[in-house]
Amino acid sequence: MRVSVLGPLTLGLGAGSGVPSAMKPRKVLSLLLLNAGRMVPVQSLMAELWGDQPPRTGPTTLQTYILHLRKLLAEGLGMPSAAVTRDVLQTRPGGYAMVVSPGELDVHEYRDLVASGEGALEAGDERTADTSFRRALALWQGPALVDVTPHGRPLQAEVARLEQSRLTVTERGIETRLRLGGHLEVLSDLASLVVEHRFHEGLHGQYMLALHRSGQRTRALTVYQRLRTAMTEELGLEPSVKLQRLQQAVLVSDPRLDNEAGAPGRGPVVA
Repeated sequence: MRVSVLGPLTLGLGAGSGVPSAMKPRKVLSLLLLNAGRMVPVQSLMAELWGDQPPRTGPTTLQTYILHLRKLLAEGLGMPSAAVTRDVLQTRPGGYAMVVSPGELDVHEYRDLVASGEGALEAGDERTADTSFRRALALWQGPALVDVTPHGRPLQAEVARLEQSRLTVTERGIETRLRLGGHLEVLSDLASLVVEHRFHEGLHGQYMLALHRSGQRTRALTVYQRLRTAMTEELGLEPSVKLQRLQQAVLVSDPRLDNEAGAPGRGPVVA
């Protein structure tokens, strides 16, 4: 079994698929997979399906969806239904749990790679960290559960957590490549990211630093000015002191920006 939630929902069972065509069972499956190995309360599953006003027939309908999922799993895995109920999609006190083996669920692999990258970065091994972060981000095939919509509150919370992690790892990966001297390599990614995340000061700071190190000081200052204008006009805020210090460092071509210590969040220049 190979399961993916970092993009479209997929549940590969040999040559077939265990993903139901109807949306409500897909939402049940998604919530179970995002909590693989843990019991998901019946109340959470019903909130995902019907919000704050589940029908009186909600518990019975949910049981029907669980039975349908078990049937798909049994057919795809070539297992008796009783074995699926015992070992794969379990009934537990108060709810249900999906059990997956190591290596079957992409989000588990993603989290392991992120932890590996963070550990390598803490140990000063930027090259291993870079490899781990790249592999983690390569698992994403689009927004999480992009084809399971609309999300109820439980799925919204889980998806928001994943998307925030993706953005954080993206920023950490760029930081690592900057440490390794990959300023030219990250320029195109950052050009897109600052458009997508208009007020993300960390990404703007990284873009300014990469531009400066690439001999494009004027463009680096333009990035700062564009962000400042947007923030003051739309939010009534000034950029952080950290970003202001980076702008001043670019203005005077502070030599500390040309080495690892000048990276955003590192050293005295932009601290």
